Amino acid sequence: MEKYLLFNEVIDWQHPTILEQALKIASEHQTPQAIAKACFAWVRDEIYHSGDYQMNPVTCCASDVLKYRTGFCYAKSHLLAALLRANSIPVGFCYQRLSIDGKGVPYSLHGFNAVYLPEIGWYRVDARGNREGINAQFTPPQEQLAYTTQVPGEAEFQNIFSEPLAVVVQALQSHRTLDELRSNLPDISPESLYRVAFKRSR
Repeated sequence: MEKYLLFNEVIDWQHPTILEQALKIASEHQTPQAIAKACFAWVRDEIYHSGDYQMNPVTCCASDVLKYRTGFCYAKSHLLAALLRANSIPVGFCYQRLSIDGKGVPYSLHGFNAVYLPEIGWYRVDARGNREGINAQFTPPQEQLAYTTQVPGEAEFQNIFSEPLAVVVQALQSHRTLDELRSNLPDISPESLYRVAFKRSR
């Protein structure tokens, strides 16, 4: 589980503001599952999805997501991972490939998390932020994610990565505004994703 607890420039959980917020959330709870649920709910509800709320800047590293209180799904998953790792709870990154308009091409990745709960194992959660038609919850052992794959070309990746995909980080770091990123959302084919997963597992 060590790799699911690591610090890096994107999941910068040792940043003072991350540690402060992680401790504040955890202080009212006793078990890893309760802490994980509280962190999930806080990121889902208190950090605004940039697309839903038309907010800039584009954020990537966890401390910036916390600072600006906004981020796309990927960035929110980075913050949730940082808060959980700061509380010594293993957490990884998961992705779906979804149709942007719900009809087919073009596609983009959607990012969320998997948290390791001692009595359950890996449990996927989506702190993207709820709105009409989206109702993601923390109800283990049942998963309740924001989206399900429905049309050809969409994909449900089962991999749990210990760090965000490079294509996601590059997209977030190379675009400064909401409109720029919306025109260049990260995508990867199932075949390419499997090659990445195979390479990381070696």
